[in-house]
Amino acid sequence: MTDHDSPIQLNLSGGTLAKQIVSAGDGGHWPIPDGTILASGVRRLAAFAVDVVIVTTILMVVTRRQVINAWNIDLWTSPDFHYALAHASVVLIAHWLYWRVTGLSFSRSLGQRMFGIAVIAEDGSGMTSQMWDRRALRKLLYLLPVLNLYFGAYDLARISQRHTHQSNIDLHVGSIVAHADSLPPASRRHIR
Repeated sequence: MTDHDSPIQLNLSGGTLAKQIVSAGDGGHWPIPDGTILASGVRRLAAFAVDVVIVTTILMVVTRRQVINAWNIDLWTSPDFHYALAHASVVLIAHWLYWRVTGLSFSRSLGQRMFGIAVIAEDGSGMTSQMWDRRALRKLLYLLPVLNLYFGAYDLARISQRHTHQSNIDLHVGSIVAHADSLPPASRRHIR
């Protein structure tokens, strides 16, 4: 028995078996605090949909429904396409501002708050202003027609495949999305 590796591995480092598997897995570059429940792709998608509805509704009221021209194919193909471009720019800028401001104020968007999830840095601390800027900017890809189908499906697949439940945006920014109530008190003191 000494001339080959044993199929049994002894647990010498302590902690639960699940936590050891996660920390030993591929990409286990940050410690998950005990009891933390990472947000699923479905919950994150639902929160994103709520955010888009909130921002789009506000824009519809403020612009008296003129913002709908951002999705008007006939206007995009006409000589007056600059009107559609202007409305699309308003939509993108409004969403970027919404995600940035709610992120800085609440450490999550209103949709994420509704679903009880929060965004924190990988080390469990609050996200910085630069992190929120990068995160909000990268989320705009989900608003671009046709591209949003590819990026959305790809990120949902990556969230379900990674043991950290991180999207490509999370990996780039250095964030995790978890159930707010499952975070340790030190990690949720900045979450409102």
